[in-house]
Amino acid sequence: MKKQNFKKMLNLRSFALIAIFSVAVLATSCNKEDDGYIPSESEMMLKKGKPMDKPGSPAKGESTITEIVVGDDRFNTLESLVIKFDLAGFFGGTDQYTVFAPTDGAFDRLFAFAAENEIELTDDLVLNVLLYHVTDGRRASNSVLAKSQNQKVIETLYGEAFLVDASGNIATGSGLPSSIDASVRGETFDISASNGIIHVVNEVLVPEL
Repeated sequence: MKKQNFKKMLNLRSFALIAIFSVAVLATSCNKEDDGYIPSESEMMLKKGKPMDKPGSPAKGESTITEIVVGDDRFNTLESLVIKFDLAGFFGGTDQYTVFAPTDGAFDRLFAFAAENEIELTDDLVLNVLLYHVTDGRRASNSVLAKSQNQKVIETLYGEAFLVDASGNIATGSGLPSSIDASVRGETFDISASNGIIHVVNEVLVPEL
């Protein structure tokens, strides 16, 4: 609840700033109309009150995260879990999230690993694992991948973080090997939804539970 209230407060402040900038830009453009001044696209977006994505970020898509997951055959298991835990509305709203989406093959390997090691995948455990794949806000690949030899810390809705290096390899709290599938890099990163961004991962990310 506190997080939601905080988001609402930030949104109100953002709209107020946009309104202030809109007035300033409009006044400037009016003064320059006589000398052939043409407002930039960013200025026009500010006038219309439309938020701008950060440089390097993909434009918002038309479909929600839920709609993309349902419509993509790589995410059949993820779709079934989203439905099972009643998360379709959560990922179908207007709040912005970044989802690291495991493929069906990734879940198959997790289930096989659990069976071989006699690990019981309870509903609570699976839900926590799902939340470990989600971070708040829109985070494009330029915000996810680390620079040089560093590692980028990705805080998740589960409350534990994982690390991403410059090549897209992921280190989790559990120590199990996981990585972003860099072999299909062009299709893997930056699937843009209206309410966030999806990055495909080839292994299920498991936190330290």
